[in-house]
Order: sequence, then C-alpha cells, then structure tokens
Amino acid sequence: MAYRLIWSVVAFCFIPGLIKAEEQKDSTYLLKEVLVTAQHTNRDIIPVQTLSGDALHKLNSNSVADALRYFSGVQVKDYGGVGGIKTVNIRSMGTNHTGVVYDGVELGNAQNGQIDLGQFSLDNIEALSLYNGQKSEILQPAKDFGSAGTIYMKTRKPIFNEGETYHARATIRTGSFDLLNPSALVELKLSERISASLSAEWVNSSGKYKFRYRRVNPAGELAYDTTAVRQNGDINATRIELNTHGSLSAGTWTFKAYNYNSERGVPGAIVNNVWRRGERIWDTNSFVQGRYTGYFGRFTTLNNIKYAFYRTHYVNNDDKQVKIDNLYKQREIYISSANEYEISDCWRISGSYDFLWNSLDADIYGFVKPDRISQFLSAATALSFDRFKAQASVLGTFIHDNIKGQQAPSDKHVLSPAIFMNVYPMRNKDFSIRTFYKQSFRMPTFNDLYYADMGNSQLSPERVTQYNLGILYDHSSATSFISNSRLSCDVYYNKVKDKIVAYPKGQQFRWTMLNLGLVDIRGIDVTGLITINPAKELYMTLRAQYTFQRAIDITNPADNYYKDQIPYIPRHSGSAVANAQWRGWSLNYSWIYVGERYNQQENIRYNYTQPWYTSDISLSKDFRFGNVNLRGLIEVNNLLSQDYDVILNYPMPKRNYRFTLTVEL
Repeated sequence: MAYRLIWSVVAFCFIPGLIKAEEQKDSTYLLKEVLVTAQHTNRDIIPVQTLSGDALHKLNSNSVADALRYFSGVQVKDYGGVGGIKTVNIRSMGTNHTGVVYDGVELGNAQNGQIDLGQFSLDNIEALSLYNGQKSEILQPAKDFGSAGTIYMKTRKPIFNEGETYHARATIRTGSFDLLNPSALVELKLSERISASLSAEWVNSSGKYKFRYRRVNPAGELAYDTTAVRQNGDINATRIELNTHGSLSAGTWTFKAYNYNSERGVPGAIVNNVWRRGERIWDTNSFVQGRYTGYFGRFTTLNNIKYAFYRTHYVNNDDKQVKIDNLYKQREIYISSANEYEISDCWRISGSYDFLWNSLDADIYGFVKPDRISQFLSAATALSFDRFKAQASVLGTFIHDNIKGQQAPSDKHVLSPAIFMNVYPMRNKDFSIRTFYKQSFRMPTFNDLYYADMGNSQLSPERVTQYNLGILYDHSSATSFISNSRLSCDVYYNKVKDKIVAYPKGQQFRWTMLNLGLVDIRGIDVTGLITINPAKELYMTLRAQYTFQRAIDITNPADNYYKDQIPYIPRHSGSAVANAQWRGWSLNYSWIYVGERYNQQENIRYNYTQPWYTSDISLSKDFRFGNVNLRGLIEVNNLLSQDYDVILNYPMPKRNYRFTLTVEL
C-alpha cells in the first residue's frame, strides 16, 4: 500500500512538469539578456548563517571545514594537519544529521555517513550557508527536508560584463608543513545563453609539524611532557571541476562534473610513546550531476539527477597492529523532482519526490555487500504576508536494504513533520521573532550495521525532535556611520532518541558504534555583526558568535554517566572576526574558543579535556595593472603558538604560516 502511494505521488511530481513543458513548446521568445546584481533582501524564516564573497575569503581558512568554525552551534572534529579528516556536528546532534549540499544536490556517503569537509577547498566557493532545521524554501528536493541542519556550498557562477568573453584566475599558495597549493580557474562565455568554468587544484604537503604533548595524571601530577614532530600527516591531492550553466526561454540548467583524488597518511593518536602510524588512505571521489529549473507562469519545476562513484583504499602496515589492506567501492544514483505552484501572491504549495540507490562493495571475506533503496516524498506549503511568514512540511522516508546471504533489517517507513514561523512586529521589519518545530530521522549507515569489525546490526535508527525560538535585529544604512548591524539570539531544545555515537577504536579509520539511548540538548546561539565607516575609504567589520550547550545523556539513571555531558561537546564556545579595509589593504584577525570537554561518557577528572583557543591574523593587498588584478596575502595561524587538541591525543599545529599570490584577468 505504501509503495502504491509513493508511485501515485511520483506521478503528481513528474507529470506536471512534462505537461507544462509540452504546453509551452510552441511559445518561444528570445529576449535580450539583462544582468541584475543586488543584495538579497528577503528575510529567512529559518535561522541562517552565511559567509560569502570577500568576507568568506578573508578568513584564515583553507577548507570549508575551517570556515565553518566561525558559525555558532557548530563543532568541527579536526584530527590535525593539512590532510587530517574534518567533520562537522551541528548543535550536538551528530555528523550524520548534517546534510551537505553542493550546488543544489546533497553529497552522500552511505558507508559511514560522514562527509570529510577538509576535501573541499574555498578557492571555488562563492557562498557558504548553514541552516538549522531546513532551508527557507519549499521548492527543494524532498531529501533536503530530512536533515536536522544543512550546509550549503555554492560555487562561483560566471558573470560577464559587456564585451567580456572570458575570465582567468591563478593562485599559488605555500607555507608551513612544506605546503604547495596551486590552483586555477577559467570561465568562458560560450554563447549568449551558455557559460562554463573549469577549476583545478593541487595540494601537496608533508604534514610535519612540531608539537608539545603534556599530560597530568588524575592526581594532578605530571605524567609526561615531550616535544616531537607529527608524522604520517602528508597529503597529495588533486581536484578538478567542470561547471556549465545555461539559460532557456523558460528556465535554466546546470551541469557539473567533479573528481577528487588523494593519497593521505592518517595521523594516528599519540599514545604509549607511538609517534607515527602505518595507516594510509587513497580516495577517488567522482560524480556528475545535472539540474534543470523550469518556470511556467505560477508553476515551477526543479529536477536533479546524479551519479557518484567513491573508491577508498585503506592500508595499515603498523607492526603493532593487524595488517589491513582493504578496498571499498560506493555507487550512488539519485533522481529528484520538486514542483511548486503559486496559488496566490501569498500562498504557495509544493510536492517533491527523490529516489536514491546506494551500494557498497569491499574485498573483505564474508562482506555482505549491502545496497539500499531510499525514497523520499515531501509536501510543503508557505504563507507570506507583510508581517508574518510561515512554512510547513511533511516528509515521508521509505528505506529498503538488501544484503548478501543474511536477513536484512525490516523496511523503514517514517513521517517527519516540520513547521516554521516568522513575525515582524515593527513596521520597518528590522526586528523579527522566529520559531520552529521539526522532527527528523536517519538510518544507521552501512558501517554502523554491517561492518564485521565495528558494525552493530542491533542499532536502532536515530530520531530527533527540534524546538527553536529566536529573535533577529538586522539594519542597514549606506549613508550612516554604522552601515550594517545585525544581532540574533536563538534558544533551542533538541531531543535525540537512540543516538548513535562513534568512537575511534585505536585507529582513525575504524570505529566502534553504540546507541546512547536518549540525549537531551539545550542551548543558546548568539551572533552579532557590525560594520562602520569611520573615515573615507575605511571600513571596519566585527563579527562574533557565542554558543552555550548542555548536551547530556538521560538514558538510564543507574548509569555512572547519567546526566553527564556527552563526549567532545563543550558547554561554552565562541569566535570573533575583526576586519579593516582601506584603499586595497585588508587586515583580518580571527579568534576561536572551545571550552572544557570530556573525551568519554563519564565526566570525571581522568576524562577531562582542556579548553583551547587560537588567534589567526592575515594581511592582504590588492593591486591593479591594466586589466590584471593581483592580490598578495600573508597569514599567521595560531599566532600565540598554543598547544591544543580538538580530539584527545591528536595534537594540532603550533604557529604556522601561509603565503598566497592570486592573479586574475
């Protein structure tokens, strides 16, 4: 019965677009292209944090994961070095509840559910946004309604002025850890309707850096204090990306081809006087995706298609551990259709259907070779009045697993509702009050369920319920001393049932999985931004954020860790960024703080992990010679040379440097 319902709604989602397209076939009009560039003035119903343009590229960040550290409510797990794995957790709900969308299509990893954001460079990223709940649009793929929080990465789209047919940019970056990082971007205007861009990058680094490791025993006595050089953190990676954009008489289309290849050492934990490991990973991540948006009067259709192939080769030659040489292959097929109809100027409805197929193969004896069919069906509506906006949605998730030679878990059919509201009590709309309620659901990954050394077939799926209440003040004035000011505060409560937690099991690539049962998360996110113009051509911007989180395990009162903070979640964290610009010069200072945490479930002194903070500073200068733009950039990261760990026994680099030269035509 459920599948009949699915295919009935599929017909509703796909057929209207085909009918509308057929109706419009004989009505084609060629219009002269008009380019409009302006600041987006729509206020989001749903809390959003965005970094874009110069604000994004002035941060002392080399990857998307580095930039996300400046968002409130975000914890970045960083295992150190240029090539170290970097994953993101939003509001303590876990990495697997965080969707990562790249140019409109969500990235996937059915094997472990974790997207290594250290693999994505900022060189080709135009904007980076983080939504709690879901995006403030009802025209989106059904799968996008399912994440508890979502990161959106948007690549640069070519914009050509009159008479321009191409743009070119070359960047060379070098610095500490024997870093060599050249990249290039070429943008071409192929016709009045079609443009293309090709981006390529190479990263090579030894990953070696000095660190000091100091530990005290539970009695407070010094256990050891040593200085050494971090080993096995090298990386050799290439990225190449092709984007094509086109416009039609009643719509737009894009095509993307992406390939990432890397060989990396896996920097292991510093324990028992072991300073290097024999673990290495070879990654080949490739995908192609297409996107079509059609506009037919009050009806809009958005369609995506994607094929992805991920190959991971993992080797462990450590003499003190079991020798491992495994090859994993993932395949993914994704088809999506979202359709929106505007009933009136203030009321819109939408329906979306997504089909997702994932498979995993490995050269391991007895591996069950799972594959999964996931279907997502959503219905949503949005109301927009002068001082009130609301959005509601419901997502149906239907999952079926197949495994070789064993009984697969039972099919999952889950409904996840959500409702969002935003009120503007003042006439000028500078001040708003927002709130939302949302349920979300995520299946355990293939590794969670089926991997022989770490899987747990008895794992229960995670279910999250989110509540949020916030206020926002946002004011802009191009003529006043304070050109822009923004202050927001959100109070939230999340309840996670059967939370799945992964702990490193002596090796970074291998984990042990368990359900914590019930986790209670309460927190406050505060963000602020102010831009002033104290003198002619001088602009100064200060951006700051603070997060308080109480994320406790409330599964069983008999447990020793009952009501203890869950591992690696700080009670207090925050960041600040100060930027000054004058006549092509730009000075940027950034500061990040992460409070005390515990590295195990019990909040005892033995498991205590010290707070840490870092200061980064950069100075850049823009030059122009005819049609050539130059930018020179000097960065000093961890300015005060702090010794700190993000994850216990994975020491981070001390003071380090980076130098960048960019040439743009």
